Amino acid sequence: MLAGIKAPMTKMDGTVEPFSAEAKYFVESRLLQRDVEIILEGVSNANLLGTVLHPNGNITEMLLKEGFARCVDWSIGVVTQGVEKLRVAEKLAKEKRLRIWKDWTPSASTLSMGSITEKEYTGKVVEVTGADGLVVKVGGETRKIFLSSIRPPRATQQANGEAAADPRRNIRERSRPLYDVPYMFEAREFLRKKLIGKRVSVKVDYVQPAANNFPEKVCCTVNISNSNVAEALVSKGLATVIRYRQDDDQRSSCYDSLLSAEARAQKKLVGLHSNKEAPIHRIQDMTSGESAKAKQFLPFLTRQNLVDALVEFVASGSRVRVYIPKETCLLTLLLNGIQCPRGARPAPGPGGAMLPAEPFGEEATAHTRDMCMQREVEIKVDSMDKAGNFIGWLFIDGVNMSVSLVENGLAKLFYTAEGSPYQRQLETAEAAAKQSKLGLWKSYVEEIKDAVQETEDTQTERHRKLEHIVVTDISETDLTFAAQKVENGKKLEAFMAEMRAEMHTNPPLPGAYTPKKGDLCAAKFVDELWYRARVEKVDKDGKVTVLYVDFGNRDTVPVLKTAPLPGSFVSLPAQAKEYRLAFVQLASDEDYIVDALNEFYHSVSNKTLYMNVESRGTAGVVDAVSLYLNEDGTGDVALALLEKGFLLVESRRERRLQKLMSEYRAAQNSAKKSRLNLWEYGDITQDDAKEFGIAR
Repeated sequence: MLAGIKAPMTKMDGTVEPFSAEAKYFVESRLLQRDVEIILEGVSNANLLGTVLHPNGNITEMLLKEGFARCVDWSIGVVTQGVEKLRVAEKLAKEKRLRIWKDWTPSASTLSMGSITEKEYTGKVVEVTGADGLVVKVGGETRKIFLSSIRPPRATQQANGEAAADPRRNIRERSRPLYDVPYMFEAREFLRKKLIGKRVSVKVDYVQPAANNFPEKVCCTVNISNSNVAEALVSKGLATVIRYRQDDDQRSSCYDSLLSAEARAQKKLVGLHSNKEAPIHRIQDMTSGESAKAKQFLPFLTRQNLVDALVEFVASGSRVRVYIPKETCLLTLLLNGIQCPRGARPAPGPGGAMLPAEPFGEEATAHTRDMCMQREVEIKVDSMDKAGNFIGWLFIDGVNMSVSLVENGLAKLFYTAEGSPYQRQLETAEAAAKQSKLGLWKSYVEEIKDAVQETEDTQTERHRKLEHIVVTDISETDLTFAAQKVENGKKLEAFMAEMRAEMHTNPPLPGAYTPKKGDLCAAKFVDELWYRARVEKVDKDGKVTVLYVDFGNRDTVPVLKTAPLPGSFVSLPAQAKEYRLAFVQLASDEDYIVDALNEFYHSVSNKTLYMNVESRGTAGVVDAVSLYLNEDGTGDVALALLEKGFLLVESRRERRLQKLMSEYRAAQNSAKKSRLNLWEYGDITQDDAKEFGIAR
């Protein structure tokens, strides 16, 4: 018997099928008394199945192409070569309506394919729905598609066809098919890990019309790196292949490969074909608003620093549903530190009315969905609201989502950020969004700043209150530096001695601590002593960039030189603070910048000085200060650098600063006349300075 096809025949009762004689003559005239090559493919009911190769080609393919036979699923699976050619030959005969296909009409799904303008395209997978559905982003639009010819895992069926209840699940719990249906979660996870965020090629096979309150489904063959996704899913035993009527042509373009993959899965007894008991997912669902249940988990979640989680759903820009695999719990997380506009949402009460989206609410939701949907993230829970929703921070690939929303102008800083480890980042992000007039700040006018400027302009006296400090670190790129207050020196020394004694008495286990961005930890410096540090970056090569919070310097150290900070040493505020030198600025030429920073370093490094705060920094801006060598306010560091020709005077118009600005300008003019340092070639502030490579 020819494998993979069925031709018209004369039945045992004498019934003659149409075109049976013509089909027989077609084969006899080409094969009878001829030398041919036979490939044995298999056995069926004591009949050998095979392929006959005529000198001019495969006789099976010829029969199909002339409309003398049709492909049959039960034996085409054993064909070892040229299966695609057989399907193509049958399709050509159908389209030409040859012989047995003379009355053939396309199915409803084939007719509806006319509404699909793009049959093949590529896109990025942004969501996996169930175990056979994908949401693909193509350009600026998203398209929902389904994998062709496969059936995802389903609930156990009773004899009457109704889904049987899982006796292992509490009847009072809400049904969640993703977790309750055996192998549904495994199938979804297989697709999510393989596809989310990846580009795939899509080929539309057919459109399944809407029926029984189910919408129309666009069914496609999806490939990633030349690998058929549906075939991979079936081969793992996480889906089955749909069986069709013989005359039904709404099927995958790789249908035969799917059948072969299913046969392999059945032989291996994997997934749905396994004899073992299906895996159980006992989910603690805390998204139903039961605050009492959520309170039981709160202490456990807050004790942990960062928890691995998976974003299952994005409700709005700052509201997501996450699944924590380690604890098998599902919870709603509200992003801390921000106030985010809401998108369109159902109105309370019956009627199905929708409340309109707030400005930039939809954009915020889209931003969070693009970055987080079905991605593996890390969360840090701080507290809980009255409705049982958890409040905390979410990180994806080291990016704080609260900061990301704020810096894109899709959220505003909220009072809950005060005192958090991320307050500074949020303030800086909001200041940048305001300056760029992004999103919510599109029409922002700096009214508050103008009011402050007006107040400063009316002041006629410059106030001075000197503080005794020691400079502990100096920036290599600008005029910022870190300093400690001298009055806190002894207290800090005793604190550090106590902390090191504790670390010596209870030494940390090497390799037991995994640093995360934002952690306050203990880290060793080059002197091999322990210091308090804030983790700023974790590299894949086992290196950690830290900020030593009590001294203001940064360093990159191996992971093994970091450890968790004992709880009794966390509460003391950071003893070093960052400042910048007021009323002066660097030139734009790189050589002059290096010279100025070197001179500034030698003027203040590791020295006890006296500091006067000239202006308090706003969001993202450090305090501007003047530095003096002497307690009586003499020995102005900035004035000395101006006299030596290393710096430029800022343009300031406040009345209270005019006397000081006159002194600074006089020092600058003196250096200019003497052609010192950056003035060596003359006045670099003139319009023709660009001719010499120096910009104003």
